[in-house]
Amino acid sequence: MSTLDNRGLGLSTSSDLAAEHYRQGVDLLLSAWPGAAEALDAAIAADPDFALAYAARARLHAVRTEVASAKSKIGKAEELLARHGTDRERSHVQVLSLAINGQAAKALERALEHADRWPRDILILSLPLGAFGLFAFSGMADHDQARVDLCERHAASFEANDWWFLTYLGWAHAENGNVAHGRKITERGYELRIENANAAHALSHAMYEGGASEDAERLISGWLPRYDRTGILHGHIAWHSALAALERDDPAHALRIYADYVQPSVSKGMPVNIVSDTASFLWRLQAYGHTVPVQLWAQASSYSDSYFQKPGFAFADVHMAVIAAAVGNKAAVEERVQALANLVQTSALSAGPVVPAICRAALSFAEENYADCVRILEPMAGEVVRIGGSGAQREMIEDMLLLSYMRSGDVAKARLLLDRRLHRRPSPRDTRWQAGLAA
Repeated sequence: MSTLDNRGLGLSTSSDLAAEHYRQGVDLLLSAWPGAAEALDAAIAADPDFALAYAARARLHAVRTEVASAKSKIGKAEELLARHGTDRERSHVQVLSLAINGQAAKALERALEHADRWPRDILILSLPLGAFGLFAFSGMADHDQARVDLCERHAASFEANDWWFLTYLGWAHAENGNVAHGRKITERGYELRIENANAAHALSHAMYEGGASEDAERLISGWLPRYDRTGILHGHIAWHSALAALERDDPAHALRIYADYVQPSVSKGMPVNIVSDTASFLWRLQAYGHTVPVQLWAQASSYSDSYFQKPGFAFADVHMAVIAAAVGNKAAVEERVQALANLVQTSALSAGPVVPAICRAALSFAEENYADCVRILEPMAGEVVRIGGSGAQREMIEDMLLLSYMRSGDVAKARLLLDRRLHRRPSPRDTRWQAGLAA
């Protein structure tokens, strides 16, 4: 063993060229930057027996929902490590294999064990982190705190200027409510590596959660042109800018951003981002009293028909139900709700009964049955966090409850929820709603 990765861990390859391509590929992968696939393919070409290069390539395939290719590559990595490799490399590949092959709970358990032994193995440490990480999609109610705890537990293992670690440490704190502290840390990570979509994304989150939506708009408008449209987070980061435009009551600008960067025909993002971004943006635009061109809902529905048809992925289930309800496909919502209820009964849905409840509430809201939406959603309000994603994404569900209070005539509860929200995060939109209730 003569080569090391970017955090000083040994690599089982005798090829300096393969190791260099691998180091570059992993950094690009972990910054969601174009070029990772080419770099990792070059690492494999330079050393066809380099197991970790296949494993990293498998991870990239999985991120892009290229399931068959991900399974093929991780299988090759396991085959190679059966003949040689270190304990760390075998554990690394085993954790990725569990995640790729749909064993999320076991993957999370093994990833945490692996991080305790090799915290600087950031491809594995990254798996529980982020809005779509193993913690977020575990069904846990305290996954925001769990990310903070994991990062802080291993903070001493990283240099003070480690761009990757600072990005995730800051994002974890901001999502967990320590917004000013999280933003400050995230800004340091962003400044150390600006060509890092995860840092730009995390910083826009911190700004949004701190009530600085205009800062987020300025950040994104200045940064997005440097990020190629093939970048996996391009459309989603633009979605954040569209939300900020809605915050300041500029639906025309928000719609232009959606048309240029977010809608399914232009975004190159992950299917889960495209489905959730289109569903939540169009829902908010309509719910806030603005006109949504009919064809935009139709396009979102047409795109979603190719994904997430099998219920059980809580975050996707909710957004699929929002789209189906919006286009009047009541049967699709009811079918998904029944399938989810069956999964709840057999304890096969980690997020639990909140998932079918949100789907039913989305249908009631679309049918303007606001009292029924309140009846369904109010008892589950504290459980919404279990579906995963970020606070900005889950805010749509809170908006659904708030608007249902307002439109069903329960002004007292609407005021109470608005007061709590404004205390948590200053919002021009909530301020306008509060003034409307007081009038």
